[in-house]
Amino acid sequence: MSAVEASLVLPPGFEPAAGGREAEAYYLNMGPQHPSTHGVLRLVVRLDGETVLGVVPHPGYVHRGIEKMGENMTVLQYLHHTDRMDYLSSLANSLSLCLIVERALGIGVPERAEYIRVIMCELQRIASHMLWWGVFGMDLGAITTFFYGFRDHELITELFEEVCGARLTLNYFRPGGVVADVPADFVPKVQKIIEQTRRSLDEFDRLLTKNVIIQERTHGVGVLSAAVARNYGCSGAVLRASGVNYDVRKNDPYSIYDRFAFDVPLGKNGDCFDRYEVRMREMAESARILEQAVAQFPAEGAWRAKELPQYKLPAGSWFQWVEAARGAFGSFIVSDGNAKPVRIKNRSPGFSNLSVLEEIARGAKLADLVTILSTLDIVVPDIDR
Repeated sequence: MSAVEASLVLPPGFEPAAGGREAEAYYLNMGPQHPSTHGVLRLVVRLDGETVLGVVPHPGYVHRGIEKMGENMTVLQYLHHTDRMDYLSSLANSLSLCLIVERALGIGVPERAEYIRVIMCELQRIASHMLWWGVFGMDLGAITTFFYGFRDHELITELFEEVCGARLTLNYFRPGGVVADVPADFVPKVQKIIEQTRRSLDEFDRLLTKNVIIQERTHGVGVLSAAVARNYGCSGAVLRASGVNYDVRKNDPYSIYDRFAFDVPLGKNGDCFDRYEVRMREMAESARILEQAVAQFPAEGAWRAKELPQYKLPAGSWFQWVEAARGAFGSFIVSDGNAKPVRIKNRSPGFSNLSVLEEIARGAKLADLVTILSTLDIVVPDIDR
């Protein structure tokens, strides 16, 4: 074993064998990639020719110690760090923290604010999936999809900028509601996005879904069984593509999600195509939720409950999770009754979803590894907190 191989942190069974065909295995570093891709992630891949014998993810390149810093912050100060985790699902992240404060302190949320929250979260889910779709196509060599995906992603981003002044790291929710009311033309613009999303999904199917190359590179590749998905704690589209019917919005409803009719898309085989198709159908279901929400949207009313000078949680432990774009995102707080938490911890979907990579990539080709990683939809800062 070389010095480089010996320095790697490898799981049991990953070490080079003494002889035979296994002795011809070699190591390849994929990454760490540039931050403008899925995030700074290094994969140590063990190969026999182009066949993957094993792969070890090495995250940690953008770890910032956010949870430790949270012990020296108030809840409102920490709220600004939730959108630096999965920056493509920042609103859902901050919502989990707001829900804890509201439950712990008995803060009510006005009807108008509840609808604003749901609409903004579902818009961000669509925006996140559209960005994923564009990058997924590009990962497999279909450069055109990147431009199509960002064309529609930009419509939502422009609305976000108008509502809260930010385009990516959105920090708009507060305990008891939202920072500011939405503009007067908010509902018509959301309706326009709904119509455009439905047109685009049909277009995306013609452009990429039915492409014979995409079909051959995704069907039967990276199969994740329901049992393995559950054992690793996977969530979101990664879990549901394996046929496990679990969505926090349905199974443990929060906010006003129990008022809306929507289906939870499921896969059958748990392969790359199922993960692709589930996300495509999720965008259609989000548009369905949005259509109901704008139809019921209160024409007037408060957008936030009375703001408190300080939010001190009662002594005890508090947990709340939500269905973010990539799965179940949870916030856990231990309080001693003071303004700053004793302990704060986030449960992000990315870590568990990335953990199955070695399980489902073993035996695949190197090119398939790119497809598998893309369909896991990893945003590394969601893991490197």
